Amino acid sequence: MRFSIITVTSYQQNCTLLICEQTNKAALVDPGGDIPKLLSKVKQEGVELESILITHGHLDHVGGVAELAELLALPIYGPNQADDFWIQSLPEQCEYFGFPYSAVFTPDRWLNDGDTVQVGEEVLQVIHCPGHTPGHVVFFSETQRLALVGDVLFKGSIGRTDFPQGDHQTLLNSIREKLWPLGKDVAFIPGHGPMSTFGAEMRSNPYVGGDVI
Repeated sequence: MRFSIITVTSYQQNCTLLICEQTNKAALVDPGGDIPKLLSKVKQEGVELESILITHGHLDHVGGVAELAELLALPIYGPNQADDFWIQSLPEQCEYFGFPYSAVFTPDRWLNDGDTVQVGEEVLQVIHCPGHTPGHVVFFSETQRLALVGDVLFKGSIGRTDFPQGDHQTLLNSIREKLWPLGKDVAFIPGHGPMSTFGAEMRSNPYVGGDVI
């Protein structure tokens, strides 16, 4: 599996194009907007998009989902249903934050802890990691040792918890109990900013560091 990170929206959100090299099929993870830019990258890579994967319901991660799904007849997988209230409020989010209009949508499949999704022949584990939002999920490839963590964890920081139904301690528990056990060698793509590894964050992240395992 290979991937390409495409930065979208004024919030500089990391949309990831995941590509199964065996089948040339691909998924877009968190297409928050800038659809022409995303489609240009898909064309450049010469891959066949087969699905949209969503970590959580915040506007900068899902703003392009409804339009993209309708345009290409793509199924939408994720997040956990606890984030439905965020998706249902997309028009209000757009107005409040000054984003282009985004339509409400219903995922073809809500995701739960322990589920799996496929990109071509690549299997991704679904890990429910609430705290930033109640329905936040993380996608993890055991074979590639790669996690797509949305806004749960960043290089040197963690996700905000001051939005509705966010909770700081829940977020810390998600990181320590759900992510750290996956292994120090796991590289992760955050929702914003540069990649890092769980090991590096265990050692140096001031919010959750301390080499807990």
